[in-house]
Amino acid sequence: MDAKVTWQQGLTFTGTADSGFSVPLGADPGVGGADDGFRPLELMAVSLAGCTAMDVISILKKKRQEVTAFEVRVHAEQAQKHPHVFTHIEIEYLVTGRHVDPAAVERAIELSKTRYCPAQAMLAKVVKMELGYQIIEAALLR
Repeated sequence: MDAKVTWQQGLTFTGTADSGFSVPLGADPGVGGADDGFRPLELMAVSLAGCTAMDVISILKKKRQEVTAFEVRVHAEQAQKHPHVFTHIEIEYLVTGRHVDPAAVERAIELSKTRYCPAQAMLAKVVKMELGYQIIEAALLR
């Protein structure tokens, strides 16, 4: 995999990778940025959320769970001093559906954590992570 950032101006960059998609990167005005794009560590949190979300929803679909909405929230605490590394990460899986089996959700999360998600596997080596989930029963349409 190859990725790069190309400088636009000030602290504004455009990131691209093999997929051909691009993402804007920027910085806070307090450090000279224009507040015009993702912060690099925000992208790490989004990457973690996306990686595990793709695993979990795939597994739940294979287990024939009737999921109608799905969201993964990542809350990452950072060190107060430079380099402001992540010090603790909480991942919350919000599964909305009809008669979703908690055991299926737990197994999907476990498989993502232990087998499939490279972002989670890498970050777990250096920062403590807590995982939780919530199942929300979807209302029946009338």
